[in-house]
Amino acid sequence: MTIRRMAALAAAFTTLMFGTASLAQDAPKSITIATEGAYAPWNFTTSDGKLDGLEVELANDLCARMKVQCKIIAQNWDGLIPSLKVGKFDVIMASMFITPKRLETIDFTQPYAVDPGGFAVAKDSELGKLGASAAKFNLDDEAASAAEIAKMKPLLKGKVVGVQAATMMLEFVKKYFGDTVEIREYKTTEQHDLDLAAGRIDAIFAQQTSLAAALAKPDFADYTLAGPGFVGGMFGLGSGAGLRKEDTKLKEMMNAAIAGAIADGTIKRISEKWVKTDVTPVK
Repeated sequence: MTIRRMAALAAAFTTLMFGTASLAQDAPKSITIATEGAYAPWNFTTSDGKLDGLEVELANDLCARMKVQCKIIAQNWDGLIPSLKVGKFDVIMASMFITPKRLETIDFTQPYAVDPGGFAVAKDSELGKLGASAAKFNLDDEAASAAEIAKMKPLLKGKVVGVQAATMMLEFVKKYFGDTVEIREYKTTEQHDLDLAAGRIDAIFAQQTSLAAALAKPDFADYTLAGPGFVGGMFGLGSGAGLRKEDTKLKEMMNAAIAGAIADGTIKRISEKWVKTDVTPVK
């Protein structure tokens, strides 16, 4: 093969590669966003089969800001990341924490919400007698968070704690309370909520806003949030939108849209509507 021929083939290959990359980075005209559809009030399925909730409303707002057509679908929690990677949809918005482990597999936008994890228990239990606390402990501050966890362990000793499988909530309970409680895993938070109300478990650990929504129902009159909230550490930076690593243009667009929704108070307004508190990330 002549040098000229080799150079021509190399140039053609380079053009093909860069041309493909350029096309991949074009701004999308439409996207599909997946949510769990079973994590009220963040995302849930209504009685008539429609998706609704904080993240569904926010997703529609972000799509309008990006000027793209938006389709929102439901996907089981444990299938979210695998299905994203094979192209079943383009974005995950399902209260998914941005963590180093997940960043090994997919990418994330900047966080659009920060919501502490906490316990819900019977009011007459040892932990329940303490009631809810407005305190939030950052797991990155190991001394302070370890001291608080040490105080809570005796109050939960021997209890059965329900937690959603394949979540950082489960990893938290395993790491910090695994030697103290019996852990029962559930496919959805709705399932562990029902078991708590029926007295089949003693406590649940989940995001505090989701717990507050469950406890507002009549069946939970005898239950309460108990203890402080926990953020940081294994919970990462907060909840962000999951993306494929190669979708850099979409990430850029979504980050700009999220920044706009933070700046103009949209996330504050939407979160106060759905979860009765402001979950806007604080820089």
